[in-house]
Amino acid sequence: MNEKDKNLETENNPTETAEMNGNPGLNTDENAAGTTHLNEPVQEENETEKLQAELQEQKDKYIRLMAEFDNFRRRTAKERLELIQTAGKDVIVSLLDVLDDCDRAEKQIQGSEDVNQIKEGVTLVFGKMRSALQSKGVKEMKSVHEEFDVEKHEAITEIPAPTEELKGKVIDEVQKGYYLNDKIIRFAKVVVGK
Repeated sequence: MNEKDKNLETENNPTETAEMNGNPGLNTDENAAGTTHLNEPVQEENETEKLQAELQEQKDKYIRLMAEFDNFRRRTAKERLELIQTAGKDVIVSLLDVLDDCDRAEKQIQGSEDVNQIKEGVTLVFGKMRSALQSKGVKEMKSVHEEFDVEKHEAITEIPAPTEELKGKVIDEVQKGYYLNDKIIRFAKVVVGK
């Protein structure tokens, strides 16, 4: 082996190079790797503990969030049920006055012979009932002599129109339609001219 080949072999074998330099048994790769390997398990354990702590924190947040949502769902379901049960309370309370007037009118009808007085009393009761319903948002639908609209009207029958201008229009109203706060709650049953 010549000198050049020995140098190449020595460059490729660090253990030999270290022994030639007077450091027998000193392996630089092992030494460097040894310190890295010693620190790696400690760092990995720290990172694992850190990740486990974060995971536990996220689990706690999730469990709390689910509990809050469950409580919210129960509370809103209970409130909704109470609202449904008492939804008509205001309307019924306002109609109780009208019912009292009906009772008084009934007594007057039984004891009175004056037809005009009875008519006047009944008219007052009906007026009071209409105003009580209007105060709660109930509004009467105007249909007679209006253009027939399938969105508002339910045609019971068609009859020949008495005049040309009443063709396709509502001639008579069998049952009135009503709005509640501008939303139709009952369609008008009508007779349409053809």
